[in-house]
Amino acid sequence: MTTATEDLTSLGRLDDADVASLDAWWRANNYLTIGQIYLQGNPLLRRPLTPEDIKPRLLGHWGTSPGLSLIYAHVSRLIRRTGRQAIYLAGPGHGGPALVAAGYLEGTYSEIYPRVTQDENGMLRLFRQFSAPGGIPSHVSVTTPGSIHEGGELGYVLVHAFGAVMDNPDLVAVAVVGDGEAETGPLEGSWKGVSFINPARDGAVLPILHLNGAKIAGPTVLARKDRAEVRSLLEGHGYEIIEVEGDDLPGMHHRFAAALADAWAKIHSIQQAARGGDWDGTRPRWPLIILRSPKGWTGPDQVDGVQVTGTWRSHQVPLSGVKDNPEHLAILESWLRSYRPEELFDDTGAPVDLVRALAPEGDLRMSASPHANGGRLTRDLDLPDFRDYAVDVPHPAELRAESTRRLGELMRDIYRRNPDTFRLFCPDETNSNRLGAVFEASDRGFMEHVTDTDVQIGRDGRVMEVLSEHNCHGWLEGYTLTGRHGMFATYEAFAMVSASQTVQHGKWLQEAKHLPWREKVPSLNILLTSTAWRNDHNGFSHQGPGLIQVVLTQRGDVARVYLPPDANTLLSVADHCFRSRSYINLIVIDKQPQLQWLTMDEAVEHAARGAGIWDWAGTDDGTSDPDIVLACAGDVVTMETIAAAQILRDRLPGFKVRVVNVVDLMTLIRPKDHPHGMSETLFTELFTDTVDVIFSFHGYPGAIHQLVHGRPDADRFRVRGFIEQGTTTTPFDMTVRNRASRYHLVMDAINNSKRLPRGASDLKAWCEAQLERHEEYVVQHLEDMPEVRDWVLGDWATRG
Repeated sequence: MTTATEDLTSLGRLDDADVASLDAWWRANNYLTIGQIYLQGNPLLRRPLTPEDIKPRLLGHWGTSPGLSLIYAHVSRLIRRTGRQAIYLAGPGHGGPALVAAGYLEGTYSEIYPRVTQDENGMLRLFRQFSAPGGIPSHVSVTTPGSIHEGGELGYVLVHAFGAVMDNPDLVAVAVVGDGEAETGPLEGSWKGVSFINPARDGAVLPILHLNGAKIAGPTVLARKDRAEVRSLLEGHGYEIIEVEGDDLPGMHHRFAAALADAWAKIHSIQQAARGGDWDGTRPRWPLIILRSPKGWTGPDQVDGVQVTGTWRSHQVPLSGVKDNPEHLAILESWLRSYRPEELFDDTGAPVDLVRALAPEGDLRMSASPHANGGRLTRDLDLPDFRDYAVDVPHPAELRAESTRRLGELMRDIYRRNPDTFRLFCPDETNSNRLGAVFEASDRGFMEHVTDTDVQIGRDGRVMEVLSEHNCHGWLEGYTLTGRHGMFATYEAFAMVSASQTVQHGKWLQEAKHLPWREKVPSLNILLTSTAWRNDHNGFSHQGPGLIQVVLTQRGDVARVYLPPDANTLLSVADHCFRSRSYINLIVIDKQPQLQWLTMDEAVEHAARGAGIWDWAGTDDGTSDPDIVLACAGDVVTMETIAAAQILRDRLPGFKVRVVNVVDLMTLIRPKDHPHGMSETLFTELFTDTVDVIFSFHGYPGAIHQLVHGRPDADRFRVRGFIEQGTTTTPFDMTVRNRASRYHLVMDAINNSKRLPRGASDLKAWCEAQLERHEEYVVQHLEDMPEVRDWVLGDWATRG
């Protein structure tokens, strides 16, 4: 095994045997890539191609594939020679057939998909399954061994790579950035990851910017820019640039081998210095390779007199109509035979020894890396007892507390107990979100220079703050997919910036559940604070609960949404989420001081059930159906619901009100549609089958209608929630503007109850008068009315 820096550099010098092995593997991979796109028969060309050998639908992407294969071959050679652990992340993930072919040549594919054998029949199955019904996707995806990065997620390859190497000191994440991908906002913002990687503790990311000049229908920006500008751009981010260009063979093998060995040596040197004490703490200049090679390299140069190789025309399927066009069929056959498959596969169809010899062995194969199947490496968190952080709640709605502050204290001690397996990712808002207790255990991580005015920030920090939701979300994805635990915390409205990442991660987890070789990984935990209802100074731009709606669209086997109403319930929910595997756990609770409702024991029971009747809040004696059910999910709307119940109790004696609080939103769904769905019996116990329900909801009202669809008489649910009415205003005025205030809820109860006691019309008039008074009061006094601002439940709310 080679380890010394000078020896690593010498690995860039190829002898004839090296070139032969690299070139044979590369040709074999290219051949298998084309076969997946085109062939449904005659996989080894043992006879001339016929139209019957061609798939009826030609799908896939050729243009980026030969470049991806070249990189894979050379990285594999270095792994074999050095024993270094590496994973491969394909930013241009539409080059899926190239990475599938790589796993097949390494033998991993046949190990996990035994029907795809390394022989002629297995090769035919490999070809036929690609981008076909009952087969596999055309992108690098969850079905691709060695992948933690979905090829459809254009723009996120670097954030996943950086997350993968945090607290993972022995890993190199090779991240290939496509030049089309480099035009996306998330990718453009993710080069800064080097400003957060500590070489003493973390692994290394090796970005390879693959400039092949074109995207699906035109040129790419960076490929057409002046080369000095591109170099300056990336040097400005802090990288040491290594450039490789050409299409000549074997020249490109020699040049790329030298470039890769140079990068490998630089990574080794940086890490050895940092870990051996010979480091002043300055951020290193990590290597970055710019690879310029033609799009569709080694494919048909021209088709029908039109240039294909080196242009956008090679992006997908460079030869169309092959079944019906004899000239195109002949070009395809010539193209396939140009790789000399008879030299690459033996009589049975298996790769020959020259091809096999390139791949590392066992878990060092990138397609078999345990880091790319993070469940194999996952250790359970050493969690403190969340009950130790409880808020003492002698009576409901008597004490106010910042609920997320208790969660911060819990995470502080999780940091202390798990120094290399837990991180918080937050866009510069950790203190703002009342999670600042974590800084008692760890500083913010930062590799740029610090000044005397900086507080709790430095190279040894492991609280990750960067003002980019894309980076924070993506880092956490890479961190969890490689086996570690964490949380992404952000302001509620800005979670929509990274919502597509949440969706794609959910899709990954959904598909992984169908693959027995993919083990469960730590859940993606998202905490939303600074919610729509309490953005007192930020205003309408910061008011949007849309991520709840996004997560609700995910399949029930991965999606979880929790709306804890207070600190003790939050602690119980968070403990459950940190212990869980392969879920998206969305937790929504505000950071501002809020009334506390439940003792810890009550909170644990309530969170476990997901929903329950708060007997102390209503006037329902349980002997018969109530006159109305007031239901709530969310902290602010819970307060308004309980306040409405108190008004009805005080002003309409004899009007029976039942109060139901929902903390696990998924319990509302029918059990056949979600594993958390409550039984029909429990649903009836809480909501009855006939009584109207006034449901006060944190998010958009349509979500509740969606969730209770199929329940008994679902039309009886009247939902109040956020209806896009917002501005810079008082907390209570937000509920008034969205018609979700306590006074609106009381009027809803009166309007929808089938039985009204005497005094109902007077109470409705009083509510209308209170709303008019509120409107005048907030304009004059710039704050809410005292009876609202200082509201507590009162002595009558006793338990038991």
